[in-house]
Amino acid sequence: MLTIGQLAAYAGVTVRAVRHYHQIGLLPEPERDASGYRRYGATAVVSLIRIRTLADAGVPLSRIGHMLEADSASFAEGVRRIDDRLREEIARLESSREQIARLAAGDGLVLPPEIVSYLDRLRELGVSERIVEGERDGWILVSARWPDRVRAFMPGKFAQLEDPRIVRLYRVLSEIIEGDPGDDRLLVEAADIMAGLFEQAYAEGQAEFGGTVGDHLPFDLLESLALEADPRAERMLELMRERGWNGWTRMERLPKRPGRPARGPAGRRSGRR
Repeated sequence: MLTIGQLAAYAGVTVRAVRHYHQIGLLPEPERDASGYRRYGATAVVSLIRIRTLADAGVPLSRIGHMLEADSASFAEGVRRIDDRLREEIARLESSREQIARLAAGDGLVLPPEIVSYLDRLRELGVSERIVEGERDGWILVSARWPDRVRAFMPGKFAQLEDPRIVRLYRVLSEIIEGDPGDDRLLVEAADIMAGLFEQAYAEGQAEFGGTVGDHLPFDLLESLALEADPRAERMLELMRERGWNGWTRMERLPKRPGRPARGPAGRRSGRR
């Protein structure tokens, strides 16, 4: 006859585990002997080893009792179901490992490779990492909204990086984000570049990303993202409005003010207040 400690050691479990199996009714608890100790026989050892084996195989404790009492056919069916569940769990864990690996790789966690390549190209051009991170977060918003279209945007985005004005804009924004918050000069230059680019794009009929007409929420979120990241974004909004544009995330022209020539053609996106 064995003590609880000897039983646990023989079966390769802890005394705490044996007591837990007693509490949940998985292992019968023997009566105490004359000295006040519980003594276990060979049957208890066999039962505990079977419990431990099933638990180590991933069988939930709530199912082990049923499996121990099942006939051969029922036991085999129970094993099959547990195997199916474990296969699903393995697939989920493998997917998690892939995501962790992508996370370790950087921007590729939630972005398609085309956008990751675009962000890397910005780094090659000397764009500030804080600006690149802002671009990344912006593309996360865009990709979530238009997952089936976002790749189609990228050839045009890469082509824009061949324009010296776009490259200068990114570099000016980098200087702004890393520089003196009270320096308005670079903000004015950035607004001038953006307004000029907007005028050209609008004249060429490129005021909208393909397939996004009327979907305002992502652009509002992009603008909000910038405002939350840096208070100077509010000043950029003011400068863009002075130049006839309602912000910078979308080419939306403001109405012409009475008695004052418009900085750009009149018009405002329908549906906006």
